[in-house]
Amino acid sequence: MRADAMVKAALFQVDAFTTRLFSGNPAAVVALSSWPEDKVLQAIAAENNLSETAFFAPAPSGFDLRWFTPLCEVDLCGHATLAAAHVLFRHLAWPDPVIVFHTRSGDLTVWREGAWIVMDFPAKDLTPCTMPPWLVAGLGIKPREVLVTARDYVAIYDDPKTVLAIRPDHEVLRALDRPGIAVSAPADGFGEGVDFVSRFFAPRLGVPEDPVTGSAHCALAPYWARRFAKPVLSARQLSSRGGEILCSVHGDRVALSGHAITFLTGEIEWEVDDPSA
Repeated sequence: MRADAMVKAALFQVDAFTTRLFSGNPAAVVALSSWPEDKVLQAIAAENNLSETAFFAPAPSGFDLRWFTPLCEVDLCGHATLAAAHVLFRHLAWPDPVIVFHTRSGDLTVWREGAWIVMDFPAKDLTPCTMPPWLVAGLGIKPREVLVTARDYVAIYDDPKTVLAIRPDHEVLRALDRPGIAVSAPADGFGEGVDFVSRFFAPRLGVPEDPVTGSAHCALAPYWARRFAKPVLSARQLSSRGGEILCSVHGDRVALSGHAITFLTGEIEWEVDDPSA
């Protein structure tokens, strides 16, 4: 008869892109010694019920890193990468100032720079597109222009107050042909030193509104860098929790810098079949 064995792993919940608890974007981080089946990873992410759960395990050089929403695995996640690096630096005594994560989006280098954690991500190309009527209906306010990345829509507005005023129809947005919708505008007095603002919706991925979305800034930062003719920009996401990202554009790469703070540390466990039984 086959018996069950218990596997345990350290679990952390981290507020990313903020210096204050209960703001920024909360991510769960699970430190693994080896990889369980994908269905276990997805079940843990669904149990955590946060916009992202990051899982990492040691690799020959650095760490393998994967990200899951409550519904599916994704190719890139900024705030959960920041949270994973924070856990390694703050809680797991990673001795080097640099971490290399091996991911579905290639190798991502993360390092400490004073109190900041800096992440080197690939920039996302933006292409103008015809304004989809269902996107306008889902957002409720017509944007100035609409662009697309390989995965998401990006809607540009002229006024940050308009971005803040959007009340999306998530059922309409869920039916779109792209899962993510970023909305953005110049900051224009919406905070000293802030260059642009944004929000991000992904109801098809189980994330009606993401509090702070690092991956979206891989497209937004190059766009606003061209508009403002400046490579370094400060961004603020206008969700109810809010968060700040410092963006630096270097050709086909974007450096995203932020802070993180730990809310919870603990341990999870799950059953697996014991092949020795």
